[in-house]
Amino acid sequence: MATRDFPENEWLTGAPGPDVDVAQMDAAIAEISTNPSEFGTNLALIVVHKGRIVREIYGEGVTAQSTLISWSVAKSITHALVGIAVKDGLLSISDSNLFPHWQDERARITLGNLLNMSSGLAWCEDYVNDSISDVIEMLFGEGDFAGDHAGYASAKELEAAPGSKYMYSSGTTNLVTRILAVALGEKQGSSEVVETFMRQRLFEPIGIHSAIPKFDDTGNFVGSSFVYAIARDFARFGYLYLSDGVWGDNRLLPEGWVQYGRTAIARDPENGLDYGAHWWMSPEDPGSMTAMGYEGQFTWISPDRDLVLVRLGKTDNELVPALRHQLVQIIRAFPAQGSEIGHDSTHG
Repeated sequence: MATRDFPENEWLTGAPGPDVDVAQMDAAIAEISTNPSEFGTNLALIVVHKGRIVREIYGEGVTAQSTLISWSVAKSITHALVGIAVKDGLLSISDSNLFPHWQDERARITLGNLLNMSSGLAWCEDYVNDSISDVIEMLFGEGDFAGDHAGYASAKELEAAPGSKYMYSSGTTNLVTRILAVALGEKQGSSEVVETFMRQRLFEPIGIHSAIPKFDDTGNFVGSSFVYAIARDFARFGYLYLSDGVWGDNRLLPEGWVQYGRTAIARDPENGLDYGAHWWMSPEDPGSMTAMGYEGQFTWISPDRDLVLVRLGKTDNELVPALRHQLVQIIRAFPAQGSEIGHDSTHG
């Protein structure tokens, strides 16, 4: 891997290089920031090229110090946390028999199945219709599992053989965070061990100090949806993956873990993107990987361009494809040089 700059207390800033199509980049940024009827409300947009912020804009009432919601970008943060536990020898993607009450075919579900969204568990990921939505009921419902997100998801029955069917599920991620908590020795009802692990092993080593992870009533990290942070810190997280899980002289994620995250197992029929292990991949930017959340949250890593793009905002679902098209225009303004992410897919 080429030597690169890593941000210390603050990001380095600079002008785009002479090989960047600045006019194309700025035109796309202007479209996103000034046309809410077409692209939703933009709250923050940061472009990091070759370790330097080359563009940074904020919406009305938002500053560089404003903490903004991740929504499902948190799923990719969960991928990083699991990777650290794999590196420590606490977890393996081949682990099965994940919950004591899974005494049926669910015992065959592996941690890798969960990370790939292919557990086979029944689920409805609907963000509008609360009469059918499992994700709304899990996060906000008042039923038998109110405040116990992993309990709600783990009670679901199989509708397909483990590993045989892709189905995007926020409940799946909260199963993963419960498995992580158990592996770390977290006490039931507490979040102290997991939060300390998050801060000491992931956030602090890469200079993230703004992050506010949320936990449900049982103490389980809501890795499906809830990490608040400033835009510059989401960019730090993306930069860790751009750098193959290495920060400075320290390898935080195991070798091959980043590649595992971006190894496609299915194409999502709704958005046309490929899915890996809690990461999305865009066919429009080969070799890239994207942490993507509800209402148009993006942390987009483009290794061939040495680029991280963060966009945070409030965009209705029907406008997200147009928003993504504009983000692609920004990304394509930067020349592709050849990927620096390694292709060793070894993992625990």
